[in-house]
Amino acid sequence: MNFLLGAFKPACNISITFTDGKNRKQVPIKKDNGQIVMNPLFQSQETIAGKIHIDPYQGKKVEHNGVKVELLGQIEMYFDRGNFYDFTSLVRELDVPGEIYERKTYPFEFSSVEMPYETYNGVNVRLRYVLKVTVTRGYAGSIVEYQDFVVRNYVPPPPINNSIKMEVGIEDCLHIEFEYNKSKYHLKDVILGKIYFLLVRIKIKNMDLEIRRRESTGAGANTHVETETLAKFELMDGAPVRGESIPVRVFLTPYDLTPTHTNINNKFSVKYYLNLVLVDEEDRRYFKQQEITLYRLKEETS
Repeated sequence: MNFLLGAFKPACNISITFTDGKNRKQVPIKKDNGQIVMNPLFQSQETIAGKIHIDPYQGKKVEHNGVKVELLGQIEMYFDRGNFYDFTSLVRELDVPGEIYERKTYPFEFSSVEMPYETYNGVNVRLRYVLKVTVTRGYAGSIVEYQDFVVRNYVPPPPINNSIKMEVGIEDCLHIEFEYNKSKYHLKDVILGKIYFLLVRIKIKNMDLEIRRRESTGAGANTHVETETLAKFELMDGAPVRGESIPVRVFLTPYDLTPTHTNINNKFSVKYYLNLVLVDEEDRRYFKQQEITLYRLKEETS
């Protein structure tokens, strides 16, 4: 029995290390099984380099038809799980066919890699970057090892960032005006604003502000939209009167936000909305939704 188990074991162990792995920032990513793992963080145009170590198990030699490492950027739709669409694919051949008897180390380097999209783990889609090492073998089956890494891209503050000002109401019953200080926010920003009651003829019980994320996947008739409420704030409890002004102050830092993603490789989009909800004494709900743009601002390093 032990002999049979041994026959199906891989002939070697493959490990991947990054050149600056110990000094590079690590960020948590949730795997399919719910486990949280720490992966190194990169941004577009960085060089990704390191070493690949192949260790044959004791007493075994590894016959192979070549060793290669690939850098892949992939999009996976969860309704089509297991099928990856590669938008970035680079390869380095590390070894010609031969045999490995003892630990062998291969340096690798991908210079100034174009990585235009951020790593994203959503409800119905994920975008990932991975190093894939393949020891190609014939009848015995190739040996493959993966190492994920995370990409985040930073942008400067937008040169134009207009405030949002809108009026909303129900004829002869309710008329409010809301104002937010900006339309574009970085992920650690604060949303400031005011809500003015110009006409109140229905009895409002409470008012909330929600941050919503809308993820769209697919295209045309196959488009699937998933909306999540990420945060909910009570702005007011009790009936407002005409002329009253309610301040808004919402800190974005505590929430798991990503930048706005627009039509990523014709596969998916991620948009964010501020949703104002008013509830009257008969539990009727009134909504007003406004899209905002989120972006990742370079963090200051001390």
